[in-house]
Amino acid sequence: MIKKDFIIRLLLSVTLLTSASAQNNRVSLFNEKNLDGWTVLKCEAEVQGGNIFIKSGNGLVQSAKKYQNFVLEYEWKALGKDKWDSGVYFRYTSVPNGRPWPKRYQANLLKGKEGDVGGIKGASSKGLLKDREWNKFKLTVDGAKISLMINEKEAWKGEGLEDLEAGFIALQAEVPGGGQHLFRNIFITELESD
Repeated sequence: MIKKDFIIRLLLSVTLLTSASAQNNRVSLFNEKNLDGWTVLKCEAEVQGGNIFIKSGNGLVQSAKKYQNFVLEYEWKALGKDKWDSGVYFRYTSVPNGRPWPKRYQANLLKGKEGDVGGIKGASSKGLLKDREWNKFKLTVDGAKISLMINEKEAWKGEGLEDLEAGFIALQAEVPGGGQHLFRNIFITELESD
């Protein structure tokens, strides 16, 4: 009985340490005061009321650092009444000349395709969003695998990411065609690379 109790306590301790370690790796990418840690490319963005406000243009609000495997949590809200469009790009290293955005990968925020990632089989969902309210996404990118939770519910899981190297994360500005957006509570937890 003593041995069994010891093993249970040991397993509980390991679980708590692992959980605490994961929480310690979770860092905020946005300080709610300014755009320190971000580079604004070909668009206009500012901080309003503790949120990143995508104000105008076609471009990106890009992380200063590159990330390979991670859990990215963020909340977003479309300000337009209809036909909104934005997105969150990840694992790209550059934007091609003559284009406002990278070719891939993007967790879409286009109305009707929110959370979809092009080129990944099954990476789409329906019915989990709150229309024109704050929505919470939790995007996990680990090697070739990817998954998304929307508002605390599993949206989809997929596999097939081809660009496996570290890359930037960026909020997309697509204001002329998709309106303005707000982003807040942006956190990243880096995962161990294999």
